[in-house]
Amino acid sequence: MRTSFLYTALLLGLLSAIGPIAIDMYLPALPTIGQSLGASPKAVQASLMAFFMAIGIGQIMYGPISDMMGRKPPLYFGLTLFCVGSIGCALAPDINTLIALRFIQGLGACASMVIPRAVVRDLYIGNEAVRLMSRLMLVFSISPILAPLAGSLLIEWAGWRSVFWAVTLFSVLVLFLISTRLSESRPPSERLGSSLRSAFTAYGILLQDRQFLRLVFIGAFGISSFFTYLANSSFVLIDHYGLTPRQYSIAFSVNAASFIGISQFTGFLGKRFGLVSVLRMAVNGYAAVMTLLFLLNILGIDRLGLLIALLFIGYGFLGLITPVTAVLALEEQGAIAGTASALMGTIHFVTGSAVMAFVGVFVDGTARPMITGIMACSIIALILTRGSSEKRTHSAVGRPA
Repeated sequence: MRTSFLYTALLLGLLSAIGPIAIDMYLPALPTIGQSLGASPKAVQASLMAFFMAIGIGQIMYGPISDMMGRKPPLYFGLTLFCVGSIGCALAPDINTLIALRFIQGLGACASMVIPRAVVRDLYIGNEAVRLMSRLMLVFSISPILAPLAGSLLIEWAGWRSVFWAVTLFSVLVLFLISTRLSESRPPSERLGSSLRSAFTAYGILLQDRQFLRLVFIGAFGISSFFTYLANSSFVLIDHYGLTPRQYSIAFSVNAASFIGISQFTGFLGKRFGLVSVLRMAVNGYAAVMTLLFLLNILGIDRLGLLIALLFIGYGFLGLITPVTAVLALEEQGAIAGTASALMGTIHFVTGSAVMAFVGVFVDGTARPMITGIMACSIIALILTRGSSEKRTHSAVGRPA
């Protein structure tokens, strides 16, 4: 059973890493892409936002389809579409074409992001689900820790287009592993009541579930704060603080290591204190650290070391928020796990894209707009957490496949 658990985490982690890798390897290239294609920073950021918007929109369909057809067929389609979009990005002649192809690439990537959460819910609940989710996060930690560094090395060696050829090869490898090594977690007997009509009925029910929505939006604003960092960090750290692309990759990896490392304690902390208590502690800590960073910046203390140190602490708290909100939100949605996961993912990425676009309006070449956006997201998550209910109890016993 332990081998099966870890092997499942490995496969789902690699699958979940496809979207993040397509983002994180790309980040060091943003200034270079602007120079190569004669595009402004806002236009280059639009290619990143197009990817996020596609991931948010596409999940609406992938989730219900995975409930109806099983988890694997939509994965095959999504990964194939991702490969097509990636090849197109590698060949894009101008920024508008790149933006359009990044949208197509994102439509494919979203299958690899929504369906693994549904598979986790198919297999486990409670603290075991949190443990699997955190192990999954440990596996795809290769993305935020190593992908920016790998991307910067590829860019130095072969130019920014090589990044897209690399993610194409990675997605082909994962497609092979999923097709040969991952078992279907939603058998035909559990698909009988699933249809597009039932899916949209389920969406209606979920949109009236205040507890589900509250948990989803806590996670959404937590993730949006990280998306704000993703969209702005390369310009802030490279152009404002003067780091090289390789130094930027190392700085980015340090914060990602905090996020992933602390997430590994969610299962232990959830069993010891309860998942709701862990969530409240993490959101309180995150909001406090991000507010401190904002106040110091307002006071004129604009130091790279301080920024990295406080983000390191803050993203440790965020590493607890992300898996706990996902598990709590999906725990009572077993019959419609794919649909619920899709709605959660859509809300996460649409919210994140909106926040990135809003912060982008105020970009001025300094770190302040980015810091303000991160702090605002943490405060909104804190306000939502204050109203969360503790009526649910969560066992430490999972349901094996």
